[in-house]
Amino acid sequence: MDLNALQARAVEMADLYDRHNTAAGRTPWTTCDLALGFAGDVGDLAKLVMAADGRREIPDAREHLAHELADCQWAVLVLANRYEIDLPTEFTRMTDNLERHLTHSAPQHP
Repeated sequence: MDLNALQARAVEMADLYDRHNTAAGRTPWTTCDLALGFAGDVGDLAKLVMAADGRREIPDAREHLAHELADCQWAVLVLANRYEIDLPTEFTRMTDNLERHLTHSAPQHP
């Protein structure tokens, strides 16, 4: 799947969550709620990385790591959609800027 297809699928799931929450008498998640959920997912991701690297004990850490990375990606894709951010364009701009910075600030070898 390309990034646009992944984002479309992520937005579909966000819409399902919104309908589920509404049916349960809760309000749909705002962008703030999504960002806070993402922050929690990043914390979970950090613990799983530590476990995958042998620094913590979490059963099936590698399997959970894959799931948590996908959770984080989902949140980024949905937030980008809600804020109308073109991720491929912004990713290219960001990496181009990093490349220019790293190329121009690289130590010079004799």
